[in-house]
Amino acid sequence: MANHKSAKKRARQNEIRRVRNKAVRTRVKNVVKEVRQTVSENASETAAAQINHAKSVIDKAAKKGIIHKRTAARKISRLSKQINSMSA
Repeated sequence: MANHKSAKKRARQNEIRRVRNKAVRTRVKNVVKEVRQTVSENASETAAAQINHAKSVIDKAAKKGIIHKRTAARKISRLSKQINSMSA
């Protein structure tokens, strides 16, 4: 455990950031899961709306540094690929 005043503050800051980052990561996972669920149900109109929302959530997470920018690009690419294969 931290002993110095500054170390205690740093520990508090890290805990707050950990919880916030966890919430964002969970949101990304849930959005991706919703899109995949929609693709499996072959609901193309709903999937088109959901992919835009998913892109926004994933890009925001990458912008904040919670996930890497290439990870974000990979997730968006794979979701887009699934939706395009559904319509083809």
